[in-house]
Amino acid sequence: MIIVLTGPTGVGKTKLSIALAKKYQAEIINADAMQVYKDLNIGTAKITEEEKENIPHHLLSFINISTPYSIYNYQKDARNIIDKLEKDNKNIILVGGSALYIKAALYNYTFHNSKIDNTYENVSTEKLYQQLKKLDQNIKIDQNNRRRVVRALNYYLENNTSISENKSGDELIYKNTIFIGLTTPRENLYNIINKRVDKMINDGLLEEVKYFYDNSLITKPLLTGIGYKELISYLNQEISLEEAINLIKKNSRNYAKRQYTFMRNKMNIKWFDVDFNNFSNTISDVSNYIDTLR
Repeated sequence: MIIVLTGPTGVGKTKLSIALAKKYQAEIINADAMQVYKDLNIGTAKITEEEKENIPHHLLSFINISTPYSIYNYQKDARNIIDKLEKDNKNIILVGGSALYIKAALYNYTFHNSKIDNTYENVSTEKLYQQLKKLDQNIKIDQNNRRRVVRALNYYLENNTSISENKSGDELIYKNTIFIGLTTPRENLYNIINKRVDKMINDGLLEEVKYFYDNSLITKPLLTGIGYKELISYLNQEISLEEAINLIKKNSRNYAKRQYTFMRNKMNIKWFDVDFNNFSNTISDVSNYIDTLR
């Protein structure tokens, strides 16, 4: 049995994953794109050794930040672990908020190596999106997500058809999979996110970023990861610390909205409203649902 546990930041995925792992004697596979990297701890809200409670965790803190690691790499690594654990009759919990990583691991998600590899370094994302819409009028895509806009534009230029016509990722490979999502009303989620960012700052997030900055280790994870890229801008004296913190909160809220949109459109998830006053109720509700499907 594979249990997918997802949802936006701060809703209790980690806490629930440990409770479910104990109940179902499961091992946990990380599905957070930033938590694969070593030493990125505070900004990724990474689980501590104490919080693991001796539950085996996979694909967590095993890549140096200077080592390139893609969704394709994750797909291969995750499937190798899933296949091994299933062979050993182990239950598996895939936990994290990186929905595309989950999709790549569990569905017939294939990667197409385009011969066109334009990055359009001197063209704004807005102009790229406008160019894409002229070619592909019906495409639905996050116009602010430059990576996806570039990929869709290159795909159309090479294939003369929309990337949305590519049906890769529609079929679930691992059939015995249960999808669980944790949620909370938007106002409460935003309040959680804002407080979480403040806690990260108090816990030493700036010092965590400054270590890499001072040692000239400014690699892609730091330049793209929320909580890291904003503080890099502060250390570059481009914005104030207050502006950086507010930007982390804003970008985290926007990311949460994108997470919800992708998850609800791409996966068959059973959503549970989290009882923050008595989290044991959430554990019980999710466990009961899983038991009805086993």
